[in-house]
Formats: sequence, C-alpha cells, structure tokens
Amino acid sequence: MNNILKRTLLPSLMAASLAGVTLVPAKPAAADDQVLRDVGIGAVTNVVTGAVRGHGSVLGNAAKGGVTGAAVNGANGLRKHRYRNHNRRSAVQDVGVGAGAGALTGAVTGDGRHTFGNAIDGAAVGGAIHLLTNHK
Repeated sequence: MNNILKRTLLPSLMAASLAGVTLVPAKPAAADDQVLRDVGIGAVTNVVTGAVRGHGSVLGNAAKGGVTGAAVNGANGLRKHRYRNHNRRSAVQDVGVGAGAGALTGAVTGDGRHTFGNAIDGAAVGGAIHLLTNHK
C-alpha cells in the first residue's frame, strides 16, 4: 500500500507544487519606464568622462555608463515607492549610487586598477542623470 501511495501521490504533489511556484506573481522590478533614457544618458556621460581622462575604449566606457545609469534609475525606482513626492530626486543619492555602481562595474569588467577614476565617472553619470531628469 505504501508503494502505491508513493507512486500515485508523489508525482501529483510535485506537479502541483511546481505549478504553484511558477504561477505565483512576482514583485515588479524597481526600475521605472524611463530606464532606457537613463542608460543612454549614462553611456554618453561615461564616454565623455572617459575621453577627458584618456582612459578606456568608447565601447567599454559606454557599457559601464549604461550599467551605472540603470543602477541610478533602479535606485530612484525604489525611492518612488517609499515617498509620496517621487518626482523630487535626491542629488546625493544619484551621485552616490552612480559612484558605487561605476566602481563596482569597473571592478567586474576587469578595470580594477582605476577604481577611483571609475567612481568619479559613475558620480558624473549620477549627477548628469539628476540634472537632466529632475522634475520630469
């Protein structure tokens, strides 16, 4: 009797639990609908700062800036759920998240020797996004 129960109930139980897990609605991502705008601003800003510093390729700097822009957008997406007036972006938060994301992206992409420069590039990305998108 025990083997019969295992053979009939166990596959059904596994199928039901798998379906239940996959059908559970997930929380939406924190980034808002303007993520592509911020990725573009980040890419262009990081290309410019990389050219001014004389460091990195255009494509590499654009990729790092795009990731940094997405991080700044995600941080503001988290912020808008917490505060009533989500149109007021925090300059300190944008620059801080940009600096952290720039340094982290540089370390991940193998540009760890220039961590401080990557943080400055990221801070510039965060500042540019703040200036161009505040109150929009």
